[in-house]
Amino acid sequence: MSFEFSEIERVDKLTEKEFIENYYKSQKPVVITNQIEDWPAYSKWNFTFLKQVAGNKQVPLYDNRKTDYTKKVNEPDFTMKMAEYISILEKGPTQLRIFLFNLLKEVPAMKADIKWPKLGLRLIKSLPLVFFGGEGAKVFMHYDIDLPNILHIHFQGRKKCVLVSPEDTKYMYRLPYSWICNEDIDFDNPDFEKFPALKKVKPYITHLEHGEMLYMPEGWWHYMQYETPGFSMSLRSLSGRPKNLFKALANVTFNRLYDNWMRKRKGQAWLDYKAEESIRRTNALLRK
Repeated sequence: MSFEFSEIERVDKLTEKEFIENYYKSQKPVVITNQIEDWPAYSKWNFTFLKQVAGNKQVPLYDNRKTDYTKKVNEPDFTMKMAEYISILEKGPTQLRIFLFNLLKEVPAMKADIKWPKLGLRLIKSLPLVFFGGEGAKVFMHYDIDLPNILHIHFQGRKKCVLVSPEDTKYMYRLPYSWICNEDIDFDNPDFEKFPALKKVKPYITHLEHGEMLYMPEGWWHYMQYETPGFSMSLRSLSGRPKNLFKALANVTFNRLYDNWMRKRKGQAWLDYKAEESIRRTNALLRK
């Protein structure tokens, strides 16, 4: 048994008014096609190009291992040069990923290859973050710590994207003081006996191709799987809703710091406690 997915709506090139009225105000995800064909990046950005302009840059790498109590939140598992990493991607399936990397800061010339979308969002121009993955690589289900509005633009290959509304957060077995769910959950093959509340989750799905843009509203959960080697770039704006701004501030100034402190103080026992609590708290909702 698996989830019953709803397809994310797909539209062709939006104006600012259409985007704000139909998607931003209602916080509704959407895939926008034909929005970046006039960007130099649309025709230039591929693995060959990146080897040329960024091949010597050291990049942070992650795999599919569970959270390590000895590391801080989002601390990479290891690093290597971009050219070496791309060569691994081109050889075949791999779980190695680049996550939350500001490549355009490392290679400023690439900034000329993008045009900031005029969709009414106040995008943070210092944070165009990139994400890479090999065939089969997965990005664990999570929502972003700062609860931003995100424009997620894919380059090269094909990528599966699963989104879950913040309204379903109470059923997602979220770990305390975190923005990820219980790490034993496989969102491709969910265990509804161990995690019965997942039956109430109503996920959305799409498959991004080169040049397509996914709008992810504030606080939406997302899980990604690279169906072929590829990479994406996320552009983000701050939350537009005061409640989400407050939550984001609490995450950055307290929850993340407290979680890191408890990892140092309690070690693996802290991570085990969080996993157990996510199950206890979530399943308790089903008994009400």
